[in-house]
Amino acid sequence: MGSQLGSAGLLLVNTLINIYLLMLMMRFLLQASRADYYNPISQSVVKVTQPVVKPFQGFLRPVGRFDLATLAAAFLIKVVSIILIMQVAGYGMPPIAGLAIAGVAAIASGILKIYFFALIVMIILSWVAPQASHPGALLVMQLVEPIMAPVRKVIPPLGMIDLSPIVVFISISLLDSLVVGSLTRAAGISGALVGL
Repeated sequence: MGSQLGSAGLLLVNTLINIYLLMLMMRFLLQASRADYYNPISQSVVKVTQPVVKPFQGFLRPVGRFDLATLAAAFLIKVVSIILIMQVAGYGMPPIAGLAIAGVAAIASGILKIYFFALIVMIILSWVAPQASHPGALLVMQLVEPIMAPVRKVIPPLGMIDLSPIVVFISISLLDSLVVGSLTRAAGISGALVGL
């Protein structure tokens, strides 16, 4: 009973950490896509993640649209969480190289998951409320536009039918299985700890 309770506790802690990491990746992607900073949802994401990102902003400046401080904070949180969970579970200290690879895999997984679900929301909104002015709808459109625009140049919409989301979904699935899957296997750490 005690070991099951401990496992459930570790699972809960890992889930909460992964939710926070998704918030950090959302912050990173919102800045990378130049989404409206004054959108109430953007402001909430920044407020929730600022305490963790602020220490890194002193020495890691953004490179163009990419906020390295947010990436560094997410990487460090994931690596420390893996170490702590493995120590509490009794597996000992994982190899440093494996931890670094697992941190990169977790960041990549988080970015791909956000894009995947944002695309689903964008598709549903295009059917239900194509002219929606809700802050959440506007933010989703601003978030996915940088990955949709290059695909739309190659595959323009066919009248009312836009096939570009299908290509982006396939690309996300391939990247997830090939890149994130390979990194997770190379890390040598349980996929449940690495994935978000």
